Formats: sequence, structure tokens, C-alpha cells
Amino acid sequence: MPSSHPTFGVLAALRSPRQLSREVFAGLVTTLALVPEVISFSVVAGVDPMTSLVASIVLCLTMTFLGGRPGVITAAAGSVALVIAPLVHEHGVKYVLPTVVLAGLLQIVFGVLGLARLMRYVPRSVMLGFVNALGILIFVAQLPHVIGAGLPVWGLFALTLAIVLLLPRLTTAIPSPLVAIVVVTAVVIIGRMTVPDVADEGPVGGGLPGFTPLDVPLDLSTLQLILPTAISVALVGLMESLLTAKLVDEITETPSHKGRESWALGVANIAAGFYGGVAGCAMIGQTVLNVKTSGARTRISTFVAGGFMLALVTGLSSLMGQIPMVALAAVMMVVAVTTVDWHSVRPSTLRRMPLSETIVMVVTIGTVVLTSNLAYGVIAGVILAMILFARRVAHVISVERMPSSDGASVRYAVRGPLFFGSSNDLVEHFRYAEDPASVVIDLGAAQIWDASTVAALDSIAARYERRGATISITGLDARSERFHGRLSGYLGA
Repeated sequence: MPSSHPTFGVLAALRSPRQLSREVFAGLVTTLALVPEVISFSVVAGVDPMTSLVASIVLCLTMTFLGGRPGVITAAAGSVALVIAPLVHEHGVKYVLPTVVLAGLLQIVFGVLGLARLMRYVPRSVMLGFVNALGILIFVAQLPHVIGAGLPVWGLFALTLAIVLLLPRLTTAIPSPLVAIVVVTAVVIIGRMTVPDVADEGPVGGGLPGFTPLDVPLDLSTLQLILPTAISVALVGLMESLLTAKLVDEITETPSHKGRESWALGVANIAAGFYGGVAGCAMIGQTVLNVKTSGARTRISTFVAGGFMLALVTGLSSLMGQIPMVALAAVMMVVAVTTVDWHSVRPSTLRRMPLSETIVMVVTIGTVVLTSNLAYGVIAGVILAMILFARRVAHVISVERMPSSDGASVRYAVRGPLFFGSSNDLVEHFRYAEDPASVVIDLGAAQIWDASTVAALDSIAARYERRGATISITGLDARSERFHGRLSGYLGA
């Protein structure tokens, strides 16, 4: 996914009127697309809409200054809402604050320990499944705002799509989604049309709340109650944020600091917990809208998004409430369609792709769509990819038997990676009853990767020794030789 815009730092963007305007407009349109989703996710989590909105302001502004990936929009997300909802429904909102703070502390620890580097083990097929499933979820989530809504809504829907798709052919100075939202809102207000709007999703005004009160005792029973949910919130939030950062890396063709993104998310969630109430993570749909659709490249866009959301909540709530939901739905549908990697699902591509990688992508998509949880899909995809990889690698070893000309000795040349998957049946490649008294196992074209391999070699040696044969292992590289020497003879019953 190549970048269509040059890379800018904050200072460079401030000196470029064109890029600065792009950053500002991107932040504005992203906020308009973000607010209704945050409100709807608050219903899922079982908290007041203002709670999620204020938490989103805190998250967005904190990550603007601390995050490791410029352009990522962080707010109260649906994946986190799904995780925290059972706790709220069963035990009440009062347990959200300690849960969010504990989750934030865990994310800080993960970031400091460098666990974000584990993202390098997410295969491309899982990443494609993640992106494609996200596009499906975003698109499906918008359908209730359009299907069965009546002819006026369909007319506004068509007008929004026309502006979003056709305006870029005339000018790209202003993001077409922002123009579409403004125009359609004006049409509704001037025409006094009665259509579902943002205000129908929940209250969005009334001023900012104070700090979140702690209404539960800080004791062992509370810790036992909140710990499973806190761990889930920490892992799901980190996973979605890091995958989003990785996606933006590909869109912008620039690297990001995943460790910084991890601990910064923890700090942001703790701040949001104390002032707002709920946790959050990267909003990948809004991030794609910000970076890919609107062309933002710096922290200016996310600062504008957080600031504009603050302005909407405190002073412009009545105007924000009049934005038709169909306009936002149409914009997000376009984002959903552009989010899907269509090249990955073309018949020509699928014919060339290994079947195992296609299966991993399909399983990732299917799991996400069935559970509406991106984290579950990624976990399922990674586990399946690991199993298929281990199964494939297990069959790449070869063992060649080469008797000496005088028949006094025999040499076995082993080639390929030796680990639990490939070495478990290594013992079956040797002819114990037929071999002479001197046996050489040449591992010059192989490497020992785990204790299972050492145990297999010990078993082979023991079988030959019971028959009075001597065995020698040659060709080991320095690491494999040290590993073998440390464990050989100590793994038996």
C-alpha cells in the first residue's frame, strides 16, 4: 500500500500551508466519523456516552504527544468495549476505574519489556485477514443507518457518496468526506428534514465531568475480580493498536516505535480511567480515514481531532447532534471499501498463493466476522499459521545413508532444521540392524533448535550402543554444539 503523500514532520507541516490544511481538515473529518462510533460503543460497554467521549478526548490528546506512531487515532474502541462489558453488566460501572488503571499498568510493563516486538511474528496472511475483516465489520456496522431508512435517507446517502467520490477529481485541497458531511448536514437543516442524527445515538452535551471517583475497596477480592478483565483489556488494546500502527507503517512507508506505542497506550488509558472512565485503543477505521483517505502524516491531525472533539462536546454539541447519521455511514462505507485489500482476494492472486496462507487469511476473517472481535481473529490466525508452518517445516528434512566402500562404517547426512516437529520421527531414518559398528551422523547441513532434537539424537545413540556400535555426531555449528553438549545425556527418564 504505497503512500500517495510525502512524509512530513510537525515542523515541516507547519511551514507548508498545503500540508497543514490537510492535517487540520483530516482531524476535523476524522472527529465527525469518530463521535457516533464512540457513542455507540458506550452502549455496548454499558457506560454513559459522555464517559466514552471524554475518555476518547483524553486518549487522543495523550497519544498525540506520547504515541510511537503519528496519525493513529486512539479512542474508546469497540473491541475494548466488548471485553469490559460483561464486568460492567455483572458488577457495575464502579469496577471500571480500577480495571482500566490495572490494564494501563500492564500495557506499560509490556511496552517497557519490549513485548511489542512480538508483532514481527504476525504473518502477512493474518495481517491481510485482519485488514479485510475490518473492512467488512465497518461496512456492516453502517448498514442499519441506511437499510429500510426511507427515500429521504437514500437520497442523502447518494449525495454523500457522490461528493466523496467525485470531488477529488476536481480538488484535493479539502478532504471530500468533510465537504460531504457539511453539505448534507446543511441540506437537512435548511430543508428541515427529519432523519436520524447523532443526537439520536445518545446525549453529547452537558459539560465535562470531574475525576472518576473510586467507589470500590482496593483489596485482594477486588483484584481477583478485575484481573481477568484487565489482562484482556490490556492484550486486546495492545494488539489492535500495534496492528493499526503496522498498517499505517505500510500506508506511509515509514517506521514506528512499537514499544513506545505500547507504554504510551498504558499511560493514556490510566489518564482516561481517572478522567473519563473507560479504556481504549487505536481506532483502525478512523485511522485509515485520517491517514489514507485524508492524507494526514503528523501528530497535528490527531491533536486537531482531540481538540475538535473537546470543542464539540463542550460548546458545539447542539450542532454536532444535527449531523445526519447517514452521512457518516456513507463516509465510513467508503473507508471500509478502501480498507479491504482487494488484490489479496483476486482469483489471480489466490491461484498463486500457497493454499495454507489463503486458509489462514480466511480463518482470520471468519473468526473476526463471527465474533466481532479483531483480537480473536488475529489470535486464531497466528495459531493456525504456526501449526501449518510447523507441519510444513517438519517434512523438509532429509537423511541420506552412505556406507563406506569397505563396509566398516556408515555415514548419515542430515539436512534441514531440527526441532520438535521434524526430529520426533528422526529415529525412523536409521537402519540399526543393518549398520556396521561405526556410525557417523553428519549435521553439517542441519541445526539443532530444541531439546526434542537432543533427546532424539540421544535415543538414536542409545539404540546403536545396545547393538555394540559406536556413534559420532559431526558437523555441528558452534551454537548447536554448545546446545547439544549442555543437554545430551540429561534428558532421559
